[in-house]
Amino acid sequence: MIKQFLQKVFGKRGLPPGQISEPGQTSKKGKSSAMQVISASKHKINPKLISQAALKTCDGLQKAGFEAYIVGGAVRDLLLNHPPKDFDIATNATPEQVNKTFRRSRIIGRRFRLVHVLWGQETIEVSTFRGHHQSEGDGETNDSGRIIRDNIFGSIEEDAVRRDFTANALYYDPKRHEVLDFHNGVADIRAKTLRIIGDPVKRYQEDPVRMLRAVRLSAKLGLKLEHTTEAPIRKLADLLEDVPPSRLFDEMLKLFLSGHAIESIGALRAQHLHHGLLPLLDVVLEQPLGEKFVMLALKNTDDRILAGKSSNPSFLFATLLWHEVLQAWLENQKRGEPLIPALHLAMNEIIDKQGEKMAIHNRYTATMKEIWAMQPRFEQRSGKRPYALLTNPKYRAGYDFLLLRCASGELPEELGEWWTRFADAGTEERTSMLLPDSGLQKRRRRPRKKKPAATNGESA
Repeated sequence: MIKQFLQKVFGKRGLPPGQISEPGQTSKKGKSSAMQVISASKHKINPKLISQAALKTCDGLQKAGFEAYIVGGAVRDLLLNHPPKDFDIATNATPEQVNKTFRRSRIIGRRFRLVHVLWGQETIEVSTFRGHHQSEGDGETNDSGRIIRDNIFGSIEEDAVRRDFTANALYYDPKRHEVLDFHNGVADIRAKTLRIIGDPVKRYQEDPVRMLRAVRLSAKLGLKLEHTTEAPIRKLADLLEDVPPSRLFDEMLKLFLSGHAIESIGALRAQHLHHGLLPLLDVVLEQPLGEKFVMLALKNTDDRILAGKSSNPSFLFATLLWHEVLQAWLENQKRGEPLIPALHLAMNEIIDKQGEKMAIHNRYTATMKEIWAMQPRFEQRSGKRPYALLTNPKYRAGYDFLLLRCASGELPEELGEWWTRFADAGTEERTSMLLPDSGLQKRRRRPRKKKPAATNGESA
């Protein structure tokens, strides 16, 4: 009778009958075979940290007769008392049903069909419980085992198995204030352990980006990679070459903007995952000047993120690729290219080379090029050139980039100090600071063409 009652109660939450067992019970393979229901008095999640948009999304789905949970990283962060950056919702409603439930929503994606529910400036991502990708339906893998299409829906328990790490296989019901834990994720979080669900090799083959995610979460949250989770990463690093460049960029952007970029770079190198993500980044980091410049840029980014300030991805990637641009710029000049054309040629070469491995979005590369293109102009401190540079819309980004170059020893610190004073100075002081215009910098005025003399019969 008691067992039937438990099955009836928990079955409403999406578990098939017969899947209920005592909390913490494990199978012979050591994997959790039971869902644990953790009450508010035990998980102690602060409801004030939960987005109102996420709450309204869950409430709307539940009122429409569906299951709906805050899921994944948001629950993990709530348990760590960290304000989540994003909130994802998991439900048994199909994308079409979710779309029909919310007026301001749209279905997106082909590899994974999701729904974006819009609440003012906030977007909540809603996914349907996933089934096994090899089940009959709309799923596909390539020869290496990477999942390239996965729209097979299932139960909440099947969805939990499909999650990457135990710390992410957590479901929070804001109505009951309960956390559903299928793989001892709460215990792992409390033990500061990051553990992958299932066979690590197979899970990394299904999605090699999980290796980057393991490094990022380990560095960001201070979680130690569990031994079997960490062991295959070095051997499987080459699988990242099979990942679409746009996906690599999205994951690396999360890593660099995590507030723990320096630790993440160290972890990437330790796991041999950095090769090829940013061309020759491993070589740059082994050169004293290049490493100092990159580390200063990453520390600057980390400090801003941890202080709650925004950070411009364009600026960050401009710093990461600068020494490659610099090297290509010098080589182009040696081949006889003029100074400025040589720089623009170097920019395009490096951006194209980068795109083969990890494609940076066009909206970022345009600003990166503007930052790079400004650098020679900072060395021109005579005439009207400094005044014109101050009016450039991207001046501040270019100036901050210059200061990093000076701090790393690439340029004299005096140059950065001059521009700091010039920007804050009054009109008279600015005039006195200008350097004499050298003959090489002066532009030769082209002689005006003489008008042809009037011929007979023509009026002058």
